[in-house]
Amino acid sequence: LYDPGRTAVVMEDFDDLVDPRQYYYGTWTIQRGKQQHSQEKNFDFVENRGLLTGFDSVWKEKIKALVVPLRHVAWAANTNNNYIAAYGFGAPVTSACSMHSMDELGIAQYVTRIGLVIDDYDPAGLDIAKTAWLSDRKWQPMRALAEESMVTKDWFELFLLQNFLIDGTVHPLVFNRFDREVLAHGGAVFSMLTEFMVDWYAESTRWVDAVLKRAAGESDANKRLLDGWVAAWMPRVQGALHPLADFAFNGQGAEVIDGLVDELMARAGKAGLSV
Repeated sequence: LYDPGRTAVVMEDFDDLVDPRQYYYGTWTIQRGKQQHSQEKNFDFVENRGLLTGFDSVWKEKIKALVVPLRHVAWAANTNNNYIAAYGFGAPVTSACSMHSMDELGIAQYVTRIGLVIDDYDPAGLDIAKTAWLSDRKWQPMRALAEESMVTKDWFELFLLQNFLIDGTVHPLVFNRFDREVLAHGGAVFSMLTEFMVDWYAESTRWVDAVLKRAAGESDANKRLLDGWVAAWMPRVQGALHPLADFAFNGQGAEVIDGLVDELMARAGKAGLSV
């Protein structure tokens, strides 16, 4: 029988996979509380000033179609990090993944709220987003990837897949590249509603990269294993992103995806991987 806590990664001490942010429950909750306060003020400002009233309806619909279904992607990330927290080795990585799972749940809630704010709190838009997640052709590669991630048994492979590859491309695509496109069409309000996701991603990459670097530096065998996982999963991740990027950038998504992958592989190189 398969031991769900097994990983092919070998460490002399898994407690070496430390979080450079030095989070524990108290510092993490204080930081997230500050960020939540800031994000709530942004939502209140947008709603009280009616900033969405004059925003182009075409771009509203595009945000709803591309961003709101991401609540399901974030939920999968929440589930995956809970799995790692439950079956991983070493308090530093399992504790960090437990907090990371709650962060992902918070992102799912913020994405949900964006959809509600745009639709003047009509919940029908969330049902439309769920239907898109289940049946819209552009979402099916991402949905398949999310479902396959949730049955990946090696917890360290899942860490790399979810927190490095999937988050490392989805977040820059939507909350950076697409955000710029929306901003260029008068959508500064969208940037206000996604401030938490941008700040959170910049912070979390420090932790993810540090874990991978320490594991790869432990042995040549670990490095080959991590390289192999990146090589195996990266085409699947790119395939899941392409239809979404084509939708976001009017059929010109390939160049955007190439740029995202180049940036992610540069991160991988700094973490000691050869990809």
